[in-house]
Amino acid sequence: MKALSVLGTSSSAGKSWMATALCAWLRRQGVRVAPCKTQNMSNNAWVTLEGGEIGRAQAVQAEACGLRPTAEMNPILLKPTGPHGSQLVLCGQARGHLEAQAYYREIDRLWRVVAGVLDGWRDRCDVLVLEGAGSPVELNLMSRDLANLRPVRHLDGRWVLVGDIDRGGIYAQLAGTWALMPQEDRARGLGAIINRFRGDIALFPDPQAWLTPHAPGFNVLGTVPLRPDLQPEEEDGLKPGDEVRGTGAPIAWLRFPHAANLSDCQPWWDDTGVSTRWVANVGELAAARAIVLPGTKNTVADLNWLHATGLGAAIVAAAERGVPVIGICGGYQILGRRVSDPQGVAGDAGDVPGLGLLPTTTTFESQKIVRQVTATCGGESWMAYEIHMGRTQIDAGAMPLQEVCDADGSVRPEGVRCGKVWGTYLHGWFEAAAVRRRVAELAGITSYAAHPVPWAQRRLAIYDAMAEHIERHLNLEPVRRYLGL
Repeated sequence: MKALSVLGTSSSAGKSWMATALCAWLRRQGVRVAPCKTQNMSNNAWVTLEGGEIGRAQAVQAEACGLRPTAEMNPILLKPTGPHGSQLVLCGQARGHLEAQAYYREIDRLWRVVAGVLDGWRDRCDVLVLEGAGSPVELNLMSRDLANLRPVRHLDGRWVLVGDIDRGGIYAQLAGTWALMPQEDRARGLGAIINRFRGDIALFPDPQAWLTPHAPGFNVLGTVPLRPDLQPEEEDGLKPGDEVRGTGAPIAWLRFPHAANLSDCQPWWDDTGVSTRWVANVGELAAARAIVLPGTKNTVADLNWLHATGLGAAIVAAAERGVPVIGICGGYQILGRRVSDPQGVAGDAGDVPGLGLLPTTTTFESQKIVRQVTATCGGESWMAYEIHMGRTQIDAGAMPLQEVCDADGSVRPEGVRCGKVWGTYLHGWFEAAAVRRRVAELAGITSYAAHPVPWAQRRLAIYDAMAEHIERHLNLEPVRRYLGL
């Protein structure tokens, strides 16, 4: 097995995108390729068939490889619950909350877990595409960094470095990273990729000539133009340009401080007659034709935020006017009468009144529910998933939102509806065009039309186009030589 790591000059340089593109490109070369990010920090998560939790970006990369996502693709997932701590998900299973200092005291033990996972891939694929985290040369963190250079050394792999020209300072990004990198690690470098170029690429003719005097021996593999249409998903759910998408009737999505699984919004983006808008103040709700409360990694804190900002009262007032209000996971919990997390197992501790729009109460328990389900709507069936520590009690006589089929084949009611207020625990719920149509009809958006191609099928086409895009703009010969292609 060969290991190819995608490192970045910083967070959000485009590592996830480039790793996905390389996975898709290698698959097209007939290579058995698999993805792995040894340590990830993200609240945008996916559920494996076995009930494990991994970063959603690694699930996307697995799909680009033609593989079913597994926990070994992301052995450490840190899900931030506040400024000082995160929930630790180890090999797919939640292991409690840790503050940063406590996490760092566990580094040696966690590295043994990571090394075992990496070794386990050796006979399972031809190429393991690793994705780094942040920068590989954070000098104060390098000795305890489990995501960048250490996995490459362990597997005797090679790396490419992605820099983001869109944020400016591309030569400082590349030359600075090269200068700070230990000599033994420089020798593993296959080259630099200049990412997210906007405009006329002819105006940027020879970056190698400018870089070489400041980073001799560091080759530029090419410049990749930005393609906004080739964005399968962002690792953390949204990038700045995604705050408003579309030009039709507005659907407001609450931008919680601890929002999670923001990619639930993405299937709407190619539909017509509707726009999605992430909002964080009362004024932005005024024109909304529908309101969506997404998932959150800290339900108590975000419910308190809604009350403090006046957004909670504004949502209740909108519902009373007949505006549809949809809650997903943590958003579903918030719509009920009360949310109680006495031990703080899912973030802040507290017992807080909900918005009172659904006949439910939620209590958090230490055991997390993580499962895939099959959902159906309007003759359409698709895979969705649940990730939550809350247990929601629904009043007798309340109307379920839908039925779902669990992995064992059993069918059960899921969610609840009360007039135009709906709540569900299902992430991926909006991937079905039938569901989006139901919401648009509920909101009276007569101009709405769902994209004719299902979202899952569109993702596959995006992966192929990403592979073609990097093949067109990068010199991949050093990668080919290393991999023996």
